[in-house]
Amino acid sequence: MFLTIIVFVLILGLLIFVHEFGHFIVAKRAGIRVEEFGFGFPPRLFGVKRGETIYSINLLPIGGFVRIYGEMGPEPEKNRSKKNKPVDKEAFEKEEERAFYKKPAGTRAKITVAGVVMNLLLAAFLLGIGHWLGLPTIIEDDQAANLKETKIQITQVAFDSPAEQAGIQIGDTITELRITNHELRINKVSQIQDFINSHQGEEITLVIQRGDEILEKNLVPRIDFPAEEGSIGVGLVRTAIVSYPWYQALIKGITSTVNLLWVMVSVFAGLIWQLISTGQLAVDIAGPVGIYALTGQAAKLGFIYILQLAALLSINLAILNILPFPALDGGRLLFILIEKIKGSPVSQKIERAVHTVGFVILILLMVAVTWRDIARFF
Repeated sequence: MFLTIIVFVLILGLLIFVHEFGHFIVAKRAGIRVEEFGFGFPPRLFGVKRGETIYSINLLPIGGFVRIYGEMGPEPEKNRSKKNKPVDKEAFEKEEERAFYKKPAGTRAKITVAGVVMNLLLAAFLLGIGHWLGLPTIIEDDQAANLKETKIQITQVAFDSPAEQAGIQIGDTITELRITNHELRINKVSQIQDFINSHQGEEITLVIQRGDEILEKNLVPRIDFPAEEGSIGVGLVRTAIVSYPWYQALIKGITSTVNLLWVMVSVFAGLIWQLISTGQLAVDIAGPVGIYALTGQAAKLGFIYILQLAALLSINLAILNILPFPALDGGRLLFILIEKIKGSPVSQKIERAVHTVGFVILILLMVAVTWRDIARFF
């Protein structure tokens, strides 16, 4: 459990820190004054001022934040005087020229999307390292048998299915199938499918490997079942460890990120359409607790799986942040687009109110998902 907590904090900390660093570095290059760049979340433990920016270390070691001057619009002069900032007109106007809201819409848009871009670059870098070290890669049943560490792994476990009730988890490797007076060593997905289909309604034993553990799970394949779930409710793939020279691995990291981005955007679009058209979601959405549970599973499987999980979460964070929803980067980008279309900025009061409402909705949604995840995983 301690290892899971450490890995969980490191992954989330890295993803958020890299995201905020994107905003920070692009704002700096644009000549905007950055008031603070913090590692972790307040309360502040200590900080060092270099130039005009405070670089701080904060108590909660998950991620980071950046305070960009003028991000929420002009600041009243009376507030500036309380902070010992220049209040004479010339100094005031000179400083305001370096404020976020004074910059062209294109510059503000670049700063806004910089965090998303950094998360995608991080995913490409992590996957590049993975391809160099050797990543589990999906292969076909009839693919060459001389590949390293071929195995049959579980990629999905349906809710309330025989597999979930038996305690089978994503990432488990099936090594053997048993039934009275008969056992089958397997190395192909089709072998498992044929065995299960021929023993529906009978209790079978799945011998699985989870990290260093060998476990036996008993279950009864369903005779009647949802078509998309299968008889026991799992998704199966045949995998092998495939590695590349470093120069090819970097390119593979980029192409893998693009492919995963396309797949995940397609899935998100499908979920949003399904929610709009039916008011329901056919899949489970994991919150922080769900991600913690996935981190625990990845930690048991090994470093390369942690690397893959971090890359997937980084892409996921990028997609979520670019959605045109208030309080997210995509929501702020939407206001910049509206400004360009109408030819003048949206009222700061209106924009702040919209982002505040969006933030409250996001918090309530996170609480609801977290509550459901606690009931499901614990």
